[in-house]
Amino acid sequence: MLNVFQDIARQRRIEAKSKLKRDFIHLEAKIGGRMFGVTQKNVRREFFCLDPHTWVWHEEWTDNYGKRQIVTTRYNLRPEGIIKAHNNQHYEKVGKEEAKNFILAASLYLKRVRAEVY
Repeated sequence: MLNVFQDIARQRRIEAKSKLKRDFIHLEAKIGGRMFGVTQKNVRREFFCLDPHTWVWHEEWTDNYGKRQIVTTRYNLRPEGIIKAHNNQHYEKVGKEEAKNFILAASLYLKRVRAEVY
């Protein structure tokens, strides 16, 4: 019987830790989204670091026809360079200029998140 209670307690700790991590990612994503300027009322923009090698740019908006549009770009940092995929399509290597812009954005993101969250 004691094992059952220990398992329940362990599961609750795992769930609490997962929720806390998700909450921090959402907070960081909002900070990252604000780095690129003010969005219109019907636009949601997020930019965040998922893990040391994975970054995400996400935007949602309603177009002129009332249809919801969503674009998610996942950046993966690899020893040979940065690759990206839009909306879970195939990955492609980013060019020098985009890599430079990404590095600047990631640097600014880290500074702002450290200042505003930690």
